Amino acid sequence: MIFEWPVVLWALLLVPVLALGSIAMQRRRHRVALGAARWSTNPHAGVIPRARRILPPVLYLAAITLLIAAMARPVAVISLPALRDVIILAIDVSNSMLADDVAPTRLAVAQQAAREFIEEQPYTTQIGVVAFAQTALAVQRPTTDREDLLKAIDRLEPQAGTAVGGAILVSLQALFPKEFFEVKSPEQKARDGDSPLNSEELSELSPRPPGSEKSAAIVLLSDGAATSGPNPVEAAQLAADRGVRVYTVGLGTEEGAVVKLDGISMRVQMEEEVLKEIADVTLARFFMADNAEDLRAIYRDVGARLVTETRETEVSAVFVAVAALLALAAAALSVLWSNRVL
Repeated sequence: MIFEWPVVLWALLLVPVLALGSIAMQRRRHRVALGAARWSTNPHAGVIPRARRILPPVLYLAAITLLIAAMARPVAVISLPALRDVIILAIDVSNSMLADDVAPTRLAVAQQAAREFIEEQPYTTQIGVVAFAQTALAVQRPTTDREDLLKAIDRLEPQAGTAVGGAILVSLQALFPKEFFEVKSPEQKARDGDSPLNSEELSELSPRPPGSEKSAAIVLLSDGAATSGPNPVEAAQLAADRGVRVYTVGLGTEEGAVVKLDGISMRVQMEEEVLKEIADVTLARFFMADNAEDLRAIYRDVGARLVTETRETEVSAVFVAVAALLALAAAALSVLWSNRVL
């Protein structure tokens, strides 16, 4: 916990002074009570037990301490429900996803994990599905209809190529349909400069701090490096400029597996460097899964991260509320035991 106005905490030095004053006042009252008891037929008349004399002042001092701390504006890091409205699932459907190093195949495991992810999300959250191979395609626009989403997952079929960058651009387009996202070709870069957007687009889009978009996120699953489409890191930079986090999930093993396509056998292995860089650029996280159970656990973890957010939140109101309760309890006990508030 931190305090936005820590200088106010110097006022806590008054608490020991008040405590000493309270002790002196209690001793004076106790002496007066003892003096009165000497002239009474009941020697214990007017004498208040020690615990009853001490507890109300202690509660008052605790209340004052909390009020001073509240004035210093305490800030705590707590988990709160996120305002996440839209999540895009971008799933690699390249031919390498037919590898069986993650049984029965990488694609089958990815589909099952995606189904479970969809079913576990709050029904107020819209989910979209993007499939990518040689190109990327939004197979299901963001919707809350779980049946349509599950059907979209079931329709995924393997194809050639791996357009990771294209998947990010199509996902951004699904999140912000009124905006336009494009990574320059090498020829355009040579003509217009190094920025991934042309000058007209830059004037329309004001960059935002990475990770600042609280209503949208992308979860991208792939098993390898990009083989086609726009540069994935530059596409990730566009997502970062829009404040969108891209959580990446790598599916496969280091050893890989042999896949036969059109009579040709080739070994496909997991390549994670690009996926890590995408997550880093967008201030998200990279996850690695080499079996079905790991992937399900990762999807649950990502889902939890998207549903709740860790934020710095001022908790002054909590301090004030507790202080008020302590002060009321002290007053009630003081009235009950000694017929006075203080």
